[in-house]
Amino acid sequence: MLGLEHGFRIVDVHARLDPDAESVETHGRDISPERLEREMHQAGVVRAAVSPGQRPPGESYLRANNAVARLSVDRPFLAFARLNGPVDPRDNPIARLRNLRTERADHHTRPDDVEQYAYDDRFHGFTIVPAADGVPGEDVLEQLADADLPVLVHGGERFTPSMVERTLLPYDFPVVLAGFGGYPLDEGLMTEALDLLDDHDRLYLDTRAVRYRNVLERGVLEHPDRILFGSGVPEAHPNVGVMEVLTLDVSEDLMQRVFTKNPSRVIPGLAAGADF
Repeated sequence: MLGLEHGFRIVDVHARLDPDAESVETHGRDISPERLEREMHQAGVVRAAVSPGQRPPGESYLRANNAVARLSVDRPFLAFARLNGPVDPRDNPIARLRNLRTERADHHTRPDDVEQYAYDDRFHGFTIVPAADGVPGEDVLEQLADADLPVLVHGGERFTPSMVERTLLPYDFPVVLAGFGGYPLDEGLMTEALDLLDDHDRLYLDTRAVRYRNVLERGVLEHPDRILFGSGVPEAHPNVGVMEVLTLDVSEDLMQRVFTKNPSRVIPGLAAGADF
């Protein structure tokens, strides 16, 4: 794919880096760190926050997180540690009953894990994918608030914006809700997430796979400081996400906020000065 021509410095808050052959096989796309870096370069993306893909049931993310951190060294990547937990976030009688009986297993994230990640300068934030990994317990969320690092959260039908508001937003840490909270292509959920921005100052939305131009434009125009560029690579080439922002009917200043200023404010490691 040809490289894009534009004058923006672009940083990406949402990329996946598969650290081993098992992860690649699970996700079905063979993309090495070198290829990920090359695709970013083609799109004009100079730095990206990366976290590992899903691990098999019952397996901790510790090794995968450390592998991603190791692969990020001397590359334009910022490692995010992926967390899991025993809590079912759904608000129904079965989930509430299950949560009463659920105890944290050995493979689930513990508060001291978060503390170690937070004090390890290889990690710049955290990733939570509730539909695949569950939600960490209250003690882990409290530790995340103490760490005060950004947390990228995958939303959608199985973890709606209202669930995000109920389970995560009461804690004082920055939340970046991926895909406007409506992945895949649920415009109603995206609108719900946009409405939450009025009441929650530390909530941000990333642009991963938001294919509705009217939704993207509304977000950028109504909340110019709260929308962050996220490509979702390798599910899609970062060129796709970049083009979706470049073709919006908004000013270059607003595009610059989405591509650079907003992400760098939330994730300081993405700021200029450390580009490769």
